Amino acid sequence: MYYSNGNYEAFARPRTPKKAEGKSAWLVGGGLASLSAAAFLIRDGGIPGERIHILEESPLPGGACDGILDPQLGFVIRGGREMEDHYECLWDLYRSIPSLEVENASVLDEFYWLNKDDPNFSLNRATLNQGESAETGNRFGLSDAAALELMALFFAKDEDLYNKTIDEVFSDEFYASNFWLYWQTMFAFEKWHSALEMKLYLHRFLHHIGGLPDLSALKFTRFNQYESLILPLVEYLKKEGVQFEYGIKVTNVLFHFLPGKKVAHRLEFVQNGQPRSRELDENDLVFVTNGSCTEGAALGSNDETPRLTVENGQGSSWELWKNLAVQNPAFGNPGAFCSDIQATKWESATVTLLDDRIASYVQKICHRDPYSGRVVTGGIVTAKDSAWLMSWTFNRQPHFKAQPEGQLVGWIYGLFTDVPGDYVKKPMRACTGREICMEWLYHLGVPVEDIASMAENSANTVPVMMPYIDAFFMPRAKGDRPDIVPEGAVNFAFLGQFAETARDTIFTTEYSMRTGMEAVYTLLDIDRGVPEVWGSTYDVRALLDAAVKLRDGRKLTDMELPLMGRIALKEALKKIEGTDLEKLLRRYNAI
Repeated sequence: MYYSNGNYEAFARPRTPKKAEGKSAWLVGGGLASLSAAAFLIRDGGIPGERIHILEESPLPGGACDGILDPQLGFVIRGGREMEDHYECLWDLYRSIPSLEVENASVLDEFYWLNKDDPNFSLNRATLNQGESAETGNRFGLSDAAALELMALFFAKDEDLYNKTIDEVFSDEFYASNFWLYWQTMFAFEKWHSALEMKLYLHRFLHHIGGLPDLSALKFTRFNQYESLILPLVEYLKKEGVQFEYGIKVTNVLFHFLPGKKVAHRLEFVQNGQPRSRELDENDLVFVTNGSCTEGAALGSNDETPRLTVENGQGSSWELWKNLAVQNPAFGNPGAFCSDIQATKWESATVTLLDDRIASYVQKICHRDPYSGRVVTGGIVTAKDSAWLMSWTFNRQPHFKAQPEGQLVGWIYGLFTDVPGDYVKKPMRACTGREICMEWLYHLGVPVEDIASMAENSANTVPVMMPYIDAFFMPRAKGDRPDIVPEGAVNFAFLGQFAETARDTIFTTEYSMRTGMEAVYTLLDIDRGVPEVWGSTYDVRALLDAAVKLRDGRKLTDMELPLMGRIALKEALKKIEGTDLEKLLRRYNAI
């Protein structure tokens, strides 16, 4: 496997690799990583669909990319998926997947046209004082000292950040900035999370720094992620003959460790309550999604609180990874990610507005008609003074194809679930859906006397507590995540958010699909490059643009520098006077 960029390889079709002959594939888990790996096996690997088996414990595919209408609960989405132009592996595949919504179009075509016609951006990113605009002015509000801390993180070596937390690299001055408000709530970072991952995010999305304050960096699907991303992919795979096998809990994969090679030789699983196994040989490719951010998620209802039933490290995906990890150090360290639910959990809720009573308050904040079918909030709106640090969003409506006319479906989440709310006076984790809705209505600016009635009669709210949702953000070191294809691996690979690949960042659809692509291309030695992570971090134009925008348009020459620094800068500017470098710096308002 190798990386490439540019149209030459992007538009090329690889020949069927010789290594594909006689191969079958067994994919453990039915999330986006496995689904994409299956599609790459067919499209680029030439393996017939009927020889590909997806083994999933739950009754539905999609993993964390969910979106259902539960007959008892109502509409439920555990999260939403923010997209961008440079999800290179994702768009590489979805250009080949037929749209279910637009005739004679791919999913990429559908998405591209939609976001051209209806571009995403926010008109009000944050509120204060029960629905009043926080008046951030789309500014980052970074002091020079805070900007220098951010710069220091950007240039730090990865190895110097192993097992370091964000709190170890930033001061209180940084946390007081709008930048941290935007960053923390958009990506769900906490101060105790990985400084290394935050550095990777800065590099990965450097080209979108200017679009963070108003969320214009983001693009969204027409419907929820399940109907817009998962169903078209599943439909494609089924037409190709892929075998979907549900109700199968894989408990272990056993390996032979030989000089210079590692070979998966047995699958162990539980089916219909009975332990079973399947012997494998080198022609059986095994793809394991190790770990899960939605493992152990507990649903509540309008009238009930979600009740967690798992403790640290419990859950079938984590237990499978532990069983693999004890066999070889190259298989990673799941304990680094799943051992502290208190540090990795947060809670979300799906709110369905049953009439138009609440919609007017949504419209007052987002300045758009939520019934228009177009962009509504343009991404999350954060109640800046919320004790739970509550954020909420309404995407284009309807959000579900089955959504009744006149109803709206939105999403709420809180990062701090263990502190009392501002209105409800209870921790979010102890609240029913109705109580979470009441807290949200309070921050929307609904008159206090109307809150209880609206939450009861005008909304249905389904909460979900996710104990491992931020597990991949936990501080880590080299080797804690296994390589996608460990050294010496002959017939197996790791997939998903807890497998290691260079430069990309977790908590994205792209990361899952990249691991799927890299795994297939490596094991089959496909003669086409995997598109590299977009290289804006190596583009001087993107670097200059981000540096100036992070300082809210202030020139780099305006930074508060010590005397010797100012003298050195003055001399440097003299030397580049009249050159293309000076023109470039002026073009991006750096000087």
